[in-house]
Amino acid sequence: MRFRLYIPALTLAMLAVGCTSHVADKQQFSGFLGDYSQLKSEQSPSGKPTLRWISPDYHSADYTNVVFEPVVYYPAARPTERISQQTLDQIRQYTDSQLKRAVAERKPVVGKPGAHTLRVKSAITAVTAENEGMQFYEVVPIAAVVASTMAATGHRTQNSALFLEVEAVDAQTGKPMIKVVRKAFGKSLPNNSTPITLNDLRPGIDEMIRDVVAFSAP
Repeated sequence: MRFRLYIPALTLAMLAVGCTSHVADKQQFSGFLGDYSQLKSEQSPSGKPTLRWISPDYHSADYTNVVFEPVVYYPAARPTERISQQTLDQIRQYTDSQLKRAVAERKPVVGKPGAHTLRVKSAITAVTAENEGMQFYEVVPIAAVVASTMAATGHRTQNSALFLEVEAVDAQTGKPMIKVVRKAFGKSLPNNSTPITLNDLRPGIDEMIRDVVAFSAP
């Protein structure tokens, strides 16, 4: 499969001296959350950079239950030469089970919305591999992105990463209460031909889950 390059070569060369971005850039927002304008750069409980917004109307004590919607790919994921459909399914299933477990540690998970209930929706918007020490991206459609690299740097070590967007809304009114965009780094990959696996991404996913458990809001 040939990956399409969306950034001019000259721009890539200029950016090659930069450092890897630790949060999602605006052009990497998938549209899953709708409005991203209020997101601000914050630190997770583990000290990792993240983009987050909490409504001034949100008070944790007002909500006693959570409806947890299964994690999805947004838009739908497509397998590539570096990531199979089986691996995509494993990544989604693992993220879903771990995130649901983390949410359940905070508040009881229920099957139907009602009063004092949050609805949590989340999506994996990208699975990526990007050259270490760089901050440019070669983008295939944002769902399940596997970033290829220029031929001249094809053997550079790469960072594996997963992008997750999460929204918690009032289950009765639909009013957004919390929005989060997180870029989680997994293991390093030897080059741009190495397949990406769940095992590569698991450390980043697990770190996100620990942050969900540790997160506190008024």
